[in-house]
Amino acid sequence: MVEPSQTHAQGTTRGPDHAPAGPAVDLDALTAAERDAVEAGLLALDAAGTVLLCNRAGAAFCGFAAEAMVGRNFFRELVPSTRVPGFYGRFLAARRGGGAQSFEFVFGRLPAPLRARIDLRPGTGGRTWLVLSPLAQIAAGPSREAVLAAIASRSRAEPVDPGLCEREPIHVPGSIQPNAVMLAADAGSFEILAYSANAADVLPPAFFPPTGHRLEAVLPAGIVSAIRDGLAAHSLTDGRGLRRIITLPPKGAGSQGESFHLVAHVHLGRVIVELELAPERAEDFSAASPLDTELAMARLRAAESLTEAAQIAALEIRAVTGFESVLVYRFDSDWNGEAIAEDMVPDWQRPLIGLRFPASDIPAQARALYTKAKSRFVIDRDCVPVPLVADRKAGNAPIDLTFAQNRTLSPIHLEYQRNLGVDGSMSVSIMVENRLWGLMIGHHRRPHYVAPETRAAATVLTDAFAMRVQEIEGKALWSERQHHLDLQGRLVRRLTRTEDFAQTLMEGSPALLDLFGTSGAAIVSDDAVRQAGATPGEAAIGALAAWLRTSVPAEARSFVTDTLVLHHAPASAYTETASGLLAVFVGSERRHLLLWFKPEMPSTVTWGGDPRKPVLPGSGPVAVLPRRSFERWVEERRGHSAPFAPWKVDLAEQLAEAVDGVVLRQRRKIAELTELLAEKERLLEQKDLLTREIDHRVKNSLQIVTAFLHMQRRQIADPAARQAFSETSARVMSVARVHDSLYQGDSLEQVDLGQTIQALCDDLAGMAGDEHSVAMTAEAGLMVPYRHAVALSLITTELVTNAFKYAGRPERGARITVTVKGRTDAAGGQEGAVRLTVCDDGVGMPPDWESGKAQGTGLGMKLVRAMLEQIGARLEAENAGGACFTVHA
Repeated sequence: MVEPSQTHAQGTTRGPDHAPAGPAVDLDALTAAERDAVEAGLLALDAAGTVLLCNRAGAAFCGFAAEAMVGRNFFRELVPSTRVPGFYGRFLAARRGGGAQSFEFVFGRLPAPLRARIDLRPGTGGRTWLVLSPLAQIAAGPSREAVLAAIASRSRAEPVDPGLCEREPIHVPGSIQPNAVMLAADAGSFEILAYSANAADVLPPAFFPPTGHRLEAVLPAGIVSAIRDGLAAHSLTDGRGLRRIITLPPKGAGSQGESFHLVAHVHLGRVIVELELAPERAEDFSAASPLDTELAMARLRAAESLTEAAQIAALEIRAVTGFESVLVYRFDSDWNGEAIAEDMVPDWQRPLIGLRFPASDIPAQARALYTKAKSRFVIDRDCVPVPLVADRKAGNAPIDLTFAQNRTLSPIHLEYQRNLGVDGSMSVSIMVENRLWGLMIGHHRRPHYVAPETRAAATVLTDAFAMRVQEIEGKALWSERQHHLDLQGRLVRRLTRTEDFAQTLMEGSPALLDLFGTSGAAIVSDDAVRQAGATPGEAAIGALAAWLRTSVPAEARSFVTDTLVLHHAPASAYTETASGLLAVFVGSERRHLLLWFKPEMPSTVTWGGDPRKPVLPGSGPVAVLPRRSFERWVEERRGHSAPFAPWKVDLAEQLAEAVDGVVLRQRRKIAELTELLAEKERLLEQKDLLTREIDHRVKNSLQIVTAFLHMQRRQIADPAARQAFSETSARVMSVARVHDSLYQGDSLEQVDLGQTIQALCDDLAGMAGDEHSVAMTAEAGLMVPYRHAVALSLITTELVTNAFKYAGRPERGARITVTVKGRTDAAGGQEGAVRLTVCDDGVGMPPDWESGKAQGTGLGMKLVRAMLEQIGARLEAENAGGACFTVHA
């Protein structure tokens, strides 16, 4: 962070009322020679931003030949860093309003970083003149290189070594990205202690510099009051923030106020306020719609496997955000990463799918920051960072920007992106069971602006993917554990009826070899060795047992590895048979050993570049050079086996405890063995609880989403928006009810539809108010698959909530009847299908209700049709004393 004497504000933005800079001449009347004689850059743009005319100075400014610029889009192709609300948004506003605008803009690229004055003037024939006047210097703030050098100086004290990345203070970068303005105030007094150097762009001159003023002086009173309320309620900490769209007062006489996206949070005694200029129209920057997000989440819910869910997530998030590539990046147990899914444009230069990346690419402190702050978006890798300016009396302690939306990234990380050929980027944390599971990463070869609404949608979709991962992996783990618990329970029961534990474990069914998916097993009892399957020779196993008895610490009950040869050199003679080993001791005397062997799995691991290359020293602001090569580098791996899951080690130790009880049966009380067997039986009984716990957690997660939607709804004044949040909340609640039924029911795959719809209707009636009522009739014990239950619950939610809205009368609410029963064939036999009917006592539907314009947004019926198609159902509708809908599924 720098002192006020070291920098000034990065310039002020002039509103459309100010006289535009440049020659006060009729630009349309100039000849080509006269335009070239003008010192300022002159570009004539059409409505789409395509260059129609360009003078010599304009071409030099942009770093292109004049003839190469004509016919190309200024905002997309030539200078894509300008496709932000502060430039492109003003261009669109000028075209819509027809007036001139003048403002200043900092270019982070071009031939060199540069601050310039921009004038937008209406021209003839529907074109707009863009006048570019370079300022003498970026004197309104330090140059990009100076800022980076100042930022880097704090982390340059240590000598260059591979651990420098781990120690880089990336949470206190001392600067923010130039698309935002930041104020930092004391959380107690609200006195402003620091500000970004570009704060003059949004603050009236009377309040610049803002240090010494209180937040009330520069922000609307309602926002400051909301921040105080959030502080009192402790709702602005740990990454949670206040989000609003505000309009700041004009900066001077005759100027106009502008709207900003505001995000405020509290961290370490500081109130951090970030302001981003809001587009005049959200559609100018392809802001995500609620329908886009909701349909994407429905597709994620329908995914059956992790691979399918990851590919859907990458596709949907790329469609929403517009990045050229979106990949799902998963960490392994050693924090190496792998791109498990990727969606990209056809000409993407470097597909990363299937590549692995060493843990050093995302060092520990970066992973810690990803765990705390869930999302990071970079518009332009080569932007000029805006330094934070601290008041002298506040000291020079850096402001912690852990949870700031617009903090600048590490110079080392930016160099990594440059080597990868990436400019605009996104990283959203995938958190599963409160652990960093992976990242959703977006890449763009040019600067890429993503609207705040779209960033929020990408974060929500990433959270939805994380919940689906938790569900898919949880069910797979439960199934595998159930199988092994069953086998081990039967094995333990056999042990209770025998005196020779080794024979019982090696012969019959199930046996020791049936556990843990191994190819070989052995028992060492004193000096005797028994083998089954593919194992090393008897002498080799005896030597291995002797090594384990002397090498494994006395307090350890087991030893596990997937690379035995690294620990026990003689194992090189039998790596093909036993590269992996799980060994457990039976009893504290270590006379007996249970061993499972896994064979070598010769494999190739494809890395994105050679992971063995050393870390090289850099220069200037980048002290460590990240990898420059991402070409596919194939590693042939030998001596490795498939790893043993930790829970399998736990089960092996439990089995050893059971064997210990049998071996020492004569010296132990029968009650001890009975208690041990009872514990095993309890473990078997827990198999149903595991699945129910999964459904319980999913239900709880959905309830959290519902609570979040309710909280957002209370902060929105627009009735239509409030209604949209209420409807979305009802839809999430309907899915939660299905998981609640799974949790409470007897079946793990089937749902009691009648019970689920009854509970759902009770919830909907409670949300609607006392004036509405829902009468429910359901066939008892009507069980349907999980996916059908979700679809039918969502359909019921839409039909009932629509009846509440359109069937009610002024003097009383709507009366709705819901019927659920099984469908029978012509002979009266049960088909195993379902008929769901929702009727109301309103005025009925107009004749053209299907083809006519929807009364509301029409989202509800779109969702109904999507759910019908998903489960192969059909919908019938009629007017019978009101509207009546019947679903045949």
